[in-house]
Amino acid sequence: MCENCRETQIQLTDTNTAIDLTLMEPIIEKYGKVKGSLINILQEIQSLYGYLPQQAMEYIAETTDNKKATIYGVATFYTQFRLHPIGKYLILQCQGTACHVNGSKDVSKAICEHLKINSGETTEDLLFTVENVACLGCCSLAPVIMINGEAYGNLTPKKAVQIIKNIKKQEDRGENNEN
Repeated sequence: MCENCRETQIQLTDTNTAIDLTLMEPIIEKYGKVKGSLINILQEIQSLYGYLPQQAMEYIAETTDNKKATIYGVATFYTQFRLHPIGKYLILQCQGTACHVNGSKDVSKAICEHLKINSGETTEDLLFTVENVACLGCCSLAPVIMINGEAYGNLTPKKAVQIIKNIKKQEDRGENNEN
């Protein structure tokens, strides 16, 4: 695997980035004092902002009976939670057995090198986020990636990079390719 594609450590979001905490008030009112509702709170806040901003997690600690350590523990334990914004296009790279034996590592390496980011990171322009996943359930298409819910299969490194180039060209022309 390329040096560029190794897993990265979790980094907290920039505390200088201002977010509107008042948007969280209905969520806190709904769940704030309900014991055992921390995951629900985090899920709804992530839906609201697209990730879990550090300021939001601190606000949860201030307005609920949850300690900061508990909140961060839950947010970092479950892979569903994100501690930083994701790109407009989320690229999920399948690393399941069928994909692995059919060359997923080479596909991943090509994608990471082309975008100049590691798995788990987002490009500076916030266009692409790359994540390795255990299985996408598309084994007959191995190796496969999924971009914003659309599967691309039977990939080679060259085909994978071309898909990303095509999306970038559409974006540069102002054509939105959102699902």
